[in-house]
Amino acid sequence: MGTQGTDIRDTPEEWRVTATETPFRGNKTSVRADDVVMPDGSVARRDYQVHPGSVAVLALDDRDRVLVLRQYRHPVRQKLWEIPAGLLDVPGENPLHAAQRELYEEAHVKAEDWRVLTDVYTTPGGCDEAVRIFLARELSDAEGERFEVSEEEADMELARVPVDDLVRRVLAGELHNNCLVVGVLALTAARAAADGPDGLRPADAPWPARPF
Repeated sequence: MGTQGTDIRDTPEEWRVTATETPFRGNKTSVRADDVVMPDGSVARRDYQVHPGSVAVLALDDRDRVLVLRQYRHPVRQKLWEIPAGLLDVPGENPLHAAQRELYEEAHVKAEDWRVLTDVYTTPGGCDEAVRIFLARELSDAEGERFEVSEEEADMELARVPVDDLVRRVLAGELHNNCLVVGVLALTAARAAADGPDGLRPADAPWPARPF
């Protein structure tokens, strides 16, 4: 099947819901159950996690190293190497401001140059989480006291790893965090494009999945 003449982009659509309920409400997320009308007229129940959305930051220093952190993730029972990331805790919050906050809180670093690297849905078959991944460059240490961390973040390790090393480890199956994997591969693709990373969308580009 060819794609000639087909507009290859995701588009908004919403199938009719005949009933909905929320069997679980957590501190940050909840679980929703919808009865959805299928194209053949049948009705199917779809259970999914309702998520506020997230931001992540691929912070690249002047030695072509990415700032990564290692954190315990209980659902998968592993310590994962990740890039700084966090929830959009405030409805309608500007995602750039949230990303700058996360970079400061998790790494005590600031950046002068910000671009949108890519936007993704992490698990659209079972969760409505949308993530905006930023590319941050021209890094420097943040001023003031370090943010006081707690819980899993109290055991967090920080490192700076060359981009090529991260790509190799991703392809070898040694790194699994969604934002890190997508981020380093997207950066590699952006570098191969005609305009390079400077051709990426501006940091305040519209984000229909999480308007701000």
